Amino acid sequence: MNKSKIDIFSNKIIGCAMEVHKNLGPGLLESTYSQCLAYELNMSGINFKLEYPISVKYKTVNIDCSYRADFMVENEIIVEIKSVKELLPIHEAQLLTYLKISDKRLGLLINFNVKLLKKGLKRIVNKL
Repeated sequence: MNKSKIDIFSNKIIGCAMEVHKNLGPGLLESTYSQCLAYELNMSGINFKLEYPISVKYKTVNIDCSYRADFMVENEIIVEIKSVKELLPIHEAQLLTYLKISDKRLGLLINFNVKLLKKGLKRIVNKL
């Protein structure tokens, strides 16, 4: 998928997240936001997988280390959902690690536990 299509889908994902946040606001569990975002993505016709397994390539084998991305969207964008007081460097590191080991370029980190969702959004780019 080319960069412009990835940007289009990332904007659609953010729009879906904003719809969820507008309807629910902050203060709920991560799992609630995840299910509601899945609903919005589905209603928007966006292909995604929930709890997407990510294996680690070690030498010549893929090893299942039980890593799971919250969402894999259009097989290109990893989305991690949080409901925390504030995003920490460890959250960004987790997403960047997922991007690197899955060989994906773009990830979205979305913290729903904020008054304004734009303050809880981070785009993370893996410089392949």
